[in-house]
Amino acid sequence: MLVSSTELFHIADKKNFAIPATNFIDALTAKVYTETAESLGLPLILAYAESHQDYLSLEEAAWIGKHYAEKVSVPIVLHLDHGSDPTFIKEAIRLGFTSVMIDGSSLSFEDNVQVTKSIVEYAHSHGVVVEGEIGHVGSNTVSYEGEDNDQSQYTTLSEAKAFSQSTGIDSLAISIGTAHGEYTGKPEINFERLNEIDKELSVPLVLHGGSSTGDENLKRCAREGMRKINIFTDLIVAAHKEAQTQTPHYMALRDNLERGFKEVLTHYYHVFETQPIELKG
Repeated sequence: MLVSSTELFHIADKKNFAIPATNFIDALTAKVYTETAESLGLPLILAYAESHQDYLSLEEAAWIGKHYAEKVSVPIVLHLDHGSDPTFIKEAIRLGFTSVMIDGSSLSFEDNVQVTKSIVEYAHSHGVVVEGEIGHVGSNTVSYEGEDNDQSQYTTLSEAKAFSQSTGIDSLAISIGTAHGEYTGKPEINFERLNEIDKELSVPLVLHGGSSTGDENLKRCAREGMRKINIFTDLIVAAHKEAQTQTPHYMALRDNLERGFKEVLTHYYHVFETQPIELKG
């Protein structure tokens, strides 16, 4: 069931859990993610990143995402992750994405506000919700987001408040110590900053760079305010390991990849303490 994230985040906030956001890069990944969500009776953010357009075009992603979302009964949000090009984001909205992210976190605060506000106005006029980012989640040693070095900038409470009020965003990605890609060590999460921001802001908070952050860290993030947690690298790594467990002909390789994706997503559903959501109407 293809839906917006608004009511999902509202329920998650009331019950203190997070919903996983999983990036798909082809039909197989979208199929496994949505079927896993369906088998567990749990909601999912099915995400496609602008940086993945070399693997899968936006048009293909929209068709695949809507196709698999509409084949299941659980709530599925089709989300554009890390959009930076306003034209690309507007095209995603036209093609049927129900949620988009405008990532202006590498810009100055003023420029980030300006571009985010313009996307919010356009998206809201089409019934689509918008995620913004303040602070900057960089990358570690290996990244699938097109970055090659860690340039994280932690989110401050004052900027988070001003950014939210100035743009009218529906959810906010903040930087509190995670990074994209594989970690060389265990990250230190600034829970004090998370609690400060969660207490002062009414919009749902989003955590990028969830992979390999540690189960206890992520469980605590979900319990203390994060309503959407992005995982991608751990899914890809697990699938790669499964693919090496036997000499693969095509069908065996496919089965192994599916098993790796499903096991990791199921694990994170438990870590995030995600609960079923039944939507009315």
